[in-house]
Amino acid sequence: MGRLTTHVLDTALGKPAAGLTIELYRLGPATEHVASATTNDDGRLDAPILDGRHFTTGVYELRFHAGDYLRKTQRPPEPVFLDVIPVRFGIDAAVDHYHVPLLLSPYGYSTYRGS
Repeated sequence: MGRLTTHVLDTALGKPAAGLTIELYRLGPATEHVASATTNDDGRLDAPILDGRHFTTGVYELRFHAGDYLRKTQRPPEPVFLDVIPVRFGIDAAVDHYHVPLLLSPYGYSTYRGS
């Protein structure tokens, strides 16, 4: 069975981003909220955000609530430069492991398909 995992690293502080809320949406004719979770002390979720029979092909969007996290950890100027970061991607193989990490700082981010 396939699964979707993620983690967040705070590159400005040089550590995992603990306490960051992530939402997952399935996009299509009607956008569907699939799951919400919060990163643990290692910047990871305690379980895949999507797996099992719910893990299907399609277009998805992870929404990383960076602004709330940055306000708690770094006191950026208001309004924050980055607030909710959407990462839209496709799943074309429902048996694969998709890992979508986020490298975060107050003024930039990057992502990729990890392993």
